[in-house]
Amino acid sequence: MPRIDPEYLTEQQRKWFASVREGLHKETGKSLADWVAIARTCPETAPRARLKWFKETHGILQNRASYVLSEAFPSTAGWEEPAALRDALWTEPSSRAIFDAVEALVLDLPSVVVGQRKGYSAWSRHYQFAGLRPIKGGKARLGLALAPDVHPLLQPAKNDG
Repeated sequence: MPRIDPEYLTEQQRKWFASVREGLHKETGKSLADWVAIARTCPETAPRARLKWFKETHGILQNRASYVLSEAFPSTAGWEEPAALRDALWTEPSSRAIFDAVEALVLDLPSVVVGQRKGYSAWSRHYQFAGLRPIKGGKARLGLALAPDVHPLLQPAKNDG
């Protein structure tokens, strides 16, 4: 789990991150510092390989394993600088224009929290309701949290990588 400024989290997301932190010692009997020391013994160097090793070797599930590993091996991906992540993602002028137009509309909605990820830009209120990612050719793919039965042309989400 990257270290993200609370300004970029919804209240629900802040509560979720806190519950992961608080439950670690209670449910495992080890402190975060204990788990970080264990994680640093991992023979793997790639993030996904570390996660797999940690889960298989110590039986810690995804969220807590990700949290411990993020503390043991802090990211250099720039999570602390969402504007830099955004600029690195939206490099093509035409896709950036799409992003700017969508964000301008979304930010007119009340209580929107902007969340920048490495591969897409997201907007939330209580939960994430929209995400936009650039695709080749200066275009963008918009994902909206809508029920497919809202309109006959909508389709359920597909995991297309």
